[in-house]
Amino acid sequence: MTAEARGREPLHLTLPPGTHPAGGSARGGDATVKPVPGAARRAAQANEDKTMSANLKYLSLGILVFQTTSLVLTMRYSRTLKEEGPRYLSSTAVVVAELLKIMACILLVYKDSKCSLRALNRILHDEILNKPMETLKLAIPSGIYTLQNNLLYVALSNLDAATYQVTYQLKILTTALFSVSMLSKKLGVYQWLSLVILMTGVAFVQWPSDSQELDSKELSAGSQFVGLMAVLTACFSSGFAGVYFEKILKETKQSVWIRNIQLGFFGSIFGLMGVYIYDGELVSKNGFFQGYNRLTWIVVILQALGGLVIAAVIKYADNILKGFATSLSIILSTLISYFWLQDFVPTSVFFLGAILVITATFLYGYDPKPTGNPTKA
Repeated sequence: MTAEARGREPLHLTLPPGTHPAGGSARGGDATVKPVPGAARRAAQANEDKTMSANLKYLSLGILVFQTTSLVLTMRYSRTLKEEGPRYLSSTAVVVAELLKIMACILLVYKDSKCSLRALNRILHDEILNKPMETLKLAIPSGIYTLQNNLLYVALSNLDAATYQVTYQLKILTTALFSVSMLSKKLGVYQWLSLVILMTGVAFVQWPSDSQELDSKELSAGSQFVGLMAVLTACFSSGFAGVYFEKILKETKQSVWIRNIQLGFFGSIFGLMGVYIYDGELVSKNGFFQGYNRLTWIVVILQALGGLVIAAVIKYADNILKGFATSLSIILSTLISYFWLQDFVPTSVFFLGAILVITATFLYGYDPKPTGNPTKA
């Protein structure tokens, strides 16, 4: 074999499968087949992460609807159930729920630490004790949430249930306004329109019926103006505290479970202050856990679960979608009250409002995008 032939020999050995000896590919491309570039792999991973995030968003919203509906029904039943002895104090139930939430978050951090007590102790020490300023940031929403709960008790003492429910839905609108101002969130025309439709639908759903005429006798003993001011203040405090917490979660690297431990710590302190101020005499007389039974613990556990679910919704969705989920739970609670508790008769106005709320929910998630060339990686 000549030297010239030996020089050409590697050309035949390096031809990849599926190519012609003349140098062209069987697909009409180059002779060499390049592997998938790293940018394409990163784009595929980004699409998978986006899909996973969307699934977590709607899963957390679904759990929130279930939790809110169950909590409303069980809490209503537990507060109206007539039993011998003292009834459980709602202020103590709030404190117990905060403590259970802290314990649940510690267990979740323990799981993320590969079930290592040493790693758990290090994380709690480094993320909470060694970062006092970061921890103190949660004192603001904790204090506001405590104030909000007290205001809602004042509102319900001076307003009928229908007026309270309709007015309190203004927190959805205040949440949207605070999201725009504090988080620079941009809402499209469809989202603003959905907020208006939602408010109209919830107002129809909670429209007073003839069965609520008995509430007028109770209203004579209270001040409607005080109740209205209380619920309006609660709406603004709820919107601000929720968006503030969302801002903290999305601007810092601390996990949502660490943030909930910090939030629950301050919530327990403020809650104990409320127990001492409002129910100190009753606690000293009958004990902290007076009136507690199996149903009470179900309510407390559902309330503790609500804090975790809301934190997940804020992490994977936002506060406005949380408001829509709460509105859907109002409709579901009313339907269950009709078929199970049999203390509500739905009207045509209710069904109209339900359709508007569901329409607004889907309209808010509608994101029209122009059809153009796909962005290159």
